[in-house]
Amino acid sequence: MTSSRRLISSGGPWEEATGYSRAVVVGDSCWVAGTTDAGPDGTSLHPGDPAGQARAALVTIERALAEAGFELADVVRTRLFVTDMGQAGDILAVHGEILGAVRPASTIVEVAALIHPSLMVEIEADARRA
Repeated sequence: MTSSRRLISSGGPWEEATGYSRAVVVGDSCWVAGTTDAGPDGTSLHPGDPAGQARAALVTIERALAEAGFELADVVRTRLFVTDMGQAGDILAVHGEILGAVRPASTIVEVAALIHPSLMVEIEADARRA
């Protein structure tokens, strides 16, 4: 590991146990891992509320970026994983509210499940300083 690599932790329930970081910074780039609204016990803090889960995930992403020395305006790509594409409108409305001015490249994909059945949304973000 080089000295230019910084690891950011949010204290999420799986970070240490499974060996990943909330975000990794190398140079002028930051990659934020898949982020949900899971509480300390791994269950959703907003069960049944995909928009609430998306908002909470983006708040966690924003905190990780800030700790890494980045801001939402630096986000160049997001990936959204949802368990029900029928909820995409509500989820994307939150994405647009928070990142609409930034307009990162973005992908939304329906998946069969996330790490806990109460979780409906997981979001990744990549950022780069100009």
